[in-house]
Amino acid sequence: MPGKQFAKQIIFRIINLKIMEAALNNTQLEILKLFSTNQSEEDLKEIKSLLVAYLSDKVVREADKAADAKCYTQQTFEKWKMEHFRKSA
Repeated sequence: MPGKQFAKQIIFRIINLKIMEAALNNTQLEILKLFSTNQSEEDLKEIKSLLVAYLSDKVVREADKAADAKCYTQQTFEKWKMEHFRKSA
């Protein structure tokens, strides 16, 4: 019977979603929902590029915040470029 098969598929999907919800965080779940439809290769590349740009921007903001908190200046970074930080074993 087609109705029973459909019901089994729905139940299977619900169970799988519950398992995924337990194993994945909210961000991962939202990304999976986004990709639940077929995406072209071009769209996937663009989405990946957007995610990389977002994450790199976030890292820069956090680094800037940390540098401001420590009162680092451009001169501090220039000085560090000239120093030798390797520790002897």
